[in-house]
Amino acid sequence: MKLSNYIQGQWMEHEGEGIPQYDAIHGTLLSTCGSEGLDYKDMAHYARTVGNPALRNMTFQERGRMVKALALYLSDIKKKYYPISYQTGATKADSWVDIDGGIGTLFAYGSLRKKFPDEPFYVDGETVNLSKENTFIGHHIMVPKAGVAIHINAFNFPIWGMLEKLSVSLLAGVPAIVKPSEITSYLTEAMVRDIIKSDILPKGALQLVCGKGIGILDAVQSQDIVAFTGSAETGKKLKTYPTIVEHSTAFTMEADSLNACILGEDAVPGTAEFDLFVKEVRREMTTKAGQKCTAIRRIIVPENLVEDVQIALGKQLSKVNIGDPQTEGVRMGALVSKGQVEVVKERVQQLAKNSEIVFGDVNNFEVHGSTKEKGAFISPILLRNDDPFKNQDTHNIEAFGPVSTILPYKDLNEAIQIANMGKGSLVSSIVTNDAKIAKNYVMGAAPYHGRVLVLNEACAKESTGHGSPMPLLSHGGPGRAGGGEEMGGIRGVKHYMQRTAIQGHPTMITSLTNQYQYGGEQKEKEVHVFRKHFEELEIGETVITAKHTVTVADIVNFANVSGDNFYAHMDETSLEGTLFEGRVAHGYFVLAKAAGLFVDAKKGPVLLNYGIDECRFTKPVYPGMTIGVRFTVKQKTDQEKREPTDVAKGIVRFLVDVYDETGETVALATILTMVKKLNQS
Repeated sequence: MKLSNYIQGQWMEHEGEGIPQYDAIHGTLLSTCGSEGLDYKDMAHYARTVGNPALRNMTFQERGRMVKALALYLSDIKKKYYPISYQTGATKADSWVDIDGGIGTLFAYGSLRKKFPDEPFYVDGETVNLSKENTFIGHHIMVPKAGVAIHINAFNFPIWGMLEKLSVSLLAGVPAIVKPSEITSYLTEAMVRDIIKSDILPKGALQLVCGKGIGILDAVQSQDIVAFTGSAETGKKLKTYPTIVEHSTAFTMEADSLNACILGEDAVPGTAEFDLFVKEVRREMTTKAGQKCTAIRRIIVPENLVEDVQIALGKQLSKVNIGDPQTEGVRMGALVSKGQVEVVKERVQQLAKNSEIVFGDVNNFEVHGSTKEKGAFISPILLRNDDPFKNQDTHNIEAFGPVSTILPYKDLNEAIQIANMGKGSLVSSIVTNDAKIAKNYVMGAAPYHGRVLVLNEACAKESTGHGSPMPLLSHGGPGRAGGGEEMGGIRGVKHYMQRTAIQGHPTMITSLTNQYQYGGEQKEKEVHVFRKHFEELEIGETVITAKHTVTVADIVNFANVSGDNFYAHMDETSLEGTLFEGRVAHGYFVLAKAAGLFVDAKKGPVLLNYGIDECRFTKPVYPGMTIGVRFTVKQKTDQEKREPTDVAKGIVRFLVDVYDETGETVALATILTMVKKLNQS
């Protein structure tokens, strides 16, 4: 079978004989792939001129709903990918991480739309006042880059690798050309066929290259983004690719690294933490047959516990049956290819020059449901390096398979030093129930590791584990790990956008951002804003309320109702040495009274008030002062119906500006209201 590339809206079989792709379990030929003859310049132009405008003109809410719809669609048909995944050597559990994990990332980013405005752009950070009279301000907006994202993925996660990048770029509004590894692109191609068939994405949003993709970076420009996952060696070459350097093209790299797991000195045999440590290391060595960029390569333990760990881990590894994932009892499948087996064997030989193999044999082991001759199998290999400061191959050579090395440490500072000798990793973990040990480790190791897991019995039941990056947390690491970041929630989306500073009058910046800026024009209307439906409200529309003079009785009554008898409100004799000139009103009274002033009490389109953002009390309010409210429509966000019978509604943020008789602001807050739509269809 010939795999096809999806190019400029068409499926095209590769030219020539192509690259053979084999079943990792039984060694049979599955398909061939290739990318010879592809015009990457035309592909990039198509993405920039067709896919990019289609995506960038959608709002974040529309893009988010699109990503969610894709997640739902793939979730309904996900079972079809498992048999294909088994052919990569993955077990059912491995495939779940790849397939369900990838779809789960789509769901996460579909939901993340709620953190963004109902606009094609994002308003970043806070307003900056650039003038004395507040007639000149600055802000930052972020807009989708006007290029294409080139996603170059590794062989170990043919689906998750694609979806974790694609979910972010689609939400940001940037189309992608996906280049999976030619070793396992047959699984990626199967899912992309379904994605295209679904017709959920606009034309040009996704293209696929199943072959080697040589020359794919020749056409990159300054508005493009390259995201690479793979070996550090390859990543370094791509990072300095001539077109990337020439155009200062954004490049993020997530590379394989020598991740470490540390056993805390308190986690001795007999404790829950010791057992958790052994279980976690065994799982990370054998999941995906160790073919994970986050797998534990270095096992760092107190020197007096080395023997205990070696024995316990050896017992756990001896229970791991190797073979066909569809054979009952098999817990570890194959490496992705015979070629990869030879690479891992070579690396083990290099490591064994100054480390002792204490478990496993690269040549002698039992295979269930297949044979060593047919499949790309290898045994878990556990090494021991008794002098990690002298014998440094452990910190430089990675065997990308079920291979890990035990390293002893004398004290925590030494453990941190050993962990950091990996020159930067995606993740390290420490298993301890001692908060002081955990804190000292995190503070010492954090500069060298992109993520740190602190594992103990209290979180073990729900912990996602050492090797599982989460969609809303950054995935990447410094140094050897590439210096890049992927996912990370809002942070990841921003990577595909251009941050631009904008300056002008508050009214003009309000118009540009569709968010009311303090000091901008306020539009008073005859009808109160609480009497208007979502569609009828305008940004900047304002209610100027009646006023109220604050009395001592107000303060006393509020203290009685709230139970807040703080001395500044209730004891005038205790104010010496404070910031207050006299008895001061509660800040929350000021806010509550403001609500009493701006609320229109009759039943109307406002369904509920469900939150307060950015509340600040900027000036003390004393008895005798008079306060009023400027109540302004700040921002509107549309909401979709979850069910046809749901009430059609949107979220409206109102700026509550409480001022005194001098006109000076005493309190500022943003309240969130849910407002019914006029159109209920």
